[in-house]
Amino acid sequence: MPPFVVERHSPLPVAEAWRRMTDWERHTATVPLTRIEVRTPPPDGVGTVFVARTGLGRAGFEDPMRVVRWEPPGGDDGTGRCRLEKTGRIVTGWAEIEVRPDGTGSLVRWREELRVAKLPRALDAVTARTGRLVFGRAVDTLLRGS
Repeated sequence: MPPFVVERHSPLPVAEAWRRMTDWERHTATVPLTRIEVRTPPPDGVGTVFVARTGLGRAGFEDPMRVVRWEPPGGDDGTGRCRLEKTGRIVTGWAEIEVRPDGTGSLVRWREELRVAKLPRALDAVTARTGRLVFGRAVDTLLRGS
């Protein structure tokens, strides 16, 4: 599936938007029927592993992820970047989170490419549209702080 992109402007300073976007356990509140478990000790960084478990009871699947790039905001342009690799059998692909200064606030960009096992490529457009909706809602919720 081609990557999909979600972008949001926020009045939050870059450091706070970054903190909210990379608080993995808070993502539990943003995706229905999903909980996140971080499996590595703090602090976050390259090598952090967490698993998103989606489902009801025993019916469901796990989406394990590993942080492979971790650049908190700073440097010349004040931009933070994180890349996650999906390492599961059901869902594969990657996600990138970028938070950069934008006027008095920040711009958050979430790019993701995912494949769902046994899902035909003919459904790529539907998967991308669903991804934009689900992750757009997740970004909105995380930035609101609720």
